[in-house]
Amino acid sequence: MKQMTRVMRTRMMSAGWAIVSLLMLPVLVGAEVSRVEIATRTDLLGGRSFGSSGPYEQIVGRVYFSVDPANERNRVVMDLDKAPRNAAGRVELSSDLVILRPKDPSRGSGIAIVDIVNRGRKTVFTSFNRAAPTGNFSTEAELGDGLLLRRGYTLVWVGWEFDVPQRDGSMRIEVPAAIGTTGIARATFTPNARSADATVGDLAGYTPSDPTAAANTLTVRDGLQSAPATIPRERWRLAGNVVTLEGGFESGRTYELAYTVVNPPVSGLGLAAVRDTASWVKYAPDSVASAKYALAFGSSQSGRFLRAFLYDGFNTDERNRQVFDAVMAHIAGANRLDLNRRYATPTSLSLYTTSFPFADVKQRDPATGAEEGALENARAREHQPKIFYTNTGVEYWGGGRVAALIHTAPDGSKDLALPDNERAYLLAGSQHGPSRFPSAVTNGQQKDNPNDYWWAMRALLVAMDKWVREGVAPPASRIPRLQDATLVRADGVAFPDLPAVASPRRLTAGGRGVNHWLPRDGAPGTPMPLLVPQVDRDGNERAGIRLPDVAVPLATYTGWNFRNVNIGAPDQLFPLLGSYIAFAGTKAEREQARDPRASIEERYPTRDRYVTLVQEAGAGLVKEGYLLADDLPGLVKHAGDHWDLLVRRPATSSSASR
Repeated sequence: MKQMTRVMRTRMMSAGWAIVSLLMLPVLVGAEVSRVEIATRTDLLGGRSFGSSGPYEQIVGRVYFSVDPANERNRVVMDLDKAPRNAAGRVELSSDLVILRPKDPSRGSGIAIVDIVNRGRKTVFTSFNRAAPTGNFSTEAELGDGLLLRRGYTLVWVGWEFDVPQRDGSMRIEVPAAIGTTGIARATFTPNARSADATVGDLAGYTPSDPTAAANTLTVRDGLQSAPATIPRERWRLAGNVVTLEGGFESGRTYELAYTVVNPPVSGLGLAAVRDTASWVKYAPDSVASAKYALAFGSSQSGRFLRAFLYDGFNTDERNRQVFDAVMAHIAGANRLDLNRRYATPTSLSLYTTSFPFADVKQRDPATGAEEGALENARAREHQPKIFYTNTGVEYWGGGRVAALIHTAPDGSKDLALPDNERAYLLAGSQHGPSRFPSAVTNGQQKDNPNDYWWAMRALLVAMDKWVREGVAPPASRIPRLQDATLVRADGVAFPDLPAVASPRRLTAGGRGVNHWLPRDGAPGTPMPLLVPQVDRDGNERAGIRLPDVAVPLATYTGWNFRNVNIGAPDQLFPLLGSYIAFAGTKAEREQARDPRASIEERYPTRDRYVTLVQEAGAGLVKEGYLLADDLPGLVKHAGDHWDLLVRRPATSSSASR
């Protein structure tokens, strides 16, 4: 009996250790990912099945990396040589890790989507799945309509940004410091209201070595193109990244804070963390998220991350293997992220991180004489992925993102032929991120732009899937071109003269930023050309993927919106906003308002006729691959709701049947 008890106890202890071993994975293939610690492993929504993919499980934990400073693929990381090393001579770091995967991997698609988190937040469910913006995946609303899960994708999130604040659901990375390094951290900010205090979020990751030092500076100017004036040191004080100004900060003016920092974080290691996580998924036989293909998606900040990731050569891992098979860099324009630099500010809108090379193909820089492309350079030439670049009018017009330069010469003189592994799309008539519908006036002079381009993005994701797994060519690029006059200089845009709407024709692109890979640091400050999509007589963009809101319009949709007078600087654009300017309902209303655009009643005799035109426009997009057939009913319903919002005419015999 005692012997049986000992056997049972031994078996129970063995079972217990087996469970622990699942939560503390051992050293995996290769030293880049040294181990993964799993904190929780749960069935998604209690084991609910998602179509043919079956049930999913959620894995939450932490991934640990061991990076070799001597490896040529790591030498591009700024200050890696100044980071502490372990006994094996390697640099250690760790990141938060979250994985959603089919419980039965054989039912999955074989594609892992690495969602490059944006300021620590997950993005693909709120966008592709049309889900509630929380990211904890504990409710139906947080999973949306389940598109990504029904298609069998494994979803992977890993922290890469060192300065993300600690909050529920945020994804962070812990990186070592550059020991023995002293320098200046700086960031700009533009208050939207008068206040005595300003928290400079872009400097959240940097503690001033001496908050009272006379060498710390604060300057002010009117817009980023103006010369700065220094504010006397006795008028302001510093506590961490919070600055207090005697008399208060003025709304609409641009300030720059700079102070000395010792031992800054080696922020470029965030690029290596994403690289090594994706390689672990693809190549480690014992990875908990195994997949044949890896697709990276990044939006805005994380889209710029991907452009920097590719340019710096991180799509090849330490063993010279390809990392991502496909990359979707969304609303990044020609911009790259400020990350692989001492005193980097990755949360910044980064006006000054747009630098040559803008396009992926090799060109000669007229400012420095350098000859390279964002992918045609010694670091990035090998292992190029399939790429989608998707942009809105915002990335063409504002924030120094000059999206046209990804498909034109650096001086804006001619169109470029995109390489075979690349497609580019303008999401016509959109702003950086669609506003809610109905929209309202917020920080701009006009209502925010609600044109929901995610309907098209869902179709493009499916097209990328087929390109990667089946070799099916995706829909053709849809971008404005100089050769057909759908791309023009900003001062040549034919925007109609609308009452109480400022003209964007006087805007400029500003100067390019620093690129330490190039001679003369890339000639920062060199003026960039501002090429923008030409518009029709309604003010809607002529080129690109024109969803029914633009193709069969009830309003003008722009990629720019000037700052509201209530927050100052009304002659400047508000970052990332577009405009929505509805048509008059009737001819009489149009004439009274002196609006040159035809009214709704002059365009469409009935609601039924309008909805029929929307259905036809959507069907054309489905046929061409820019819209999923299952999504067309949703677009048609939205069109009817939009009509009902704007048109308050008595129902006729034709429209009464709606």
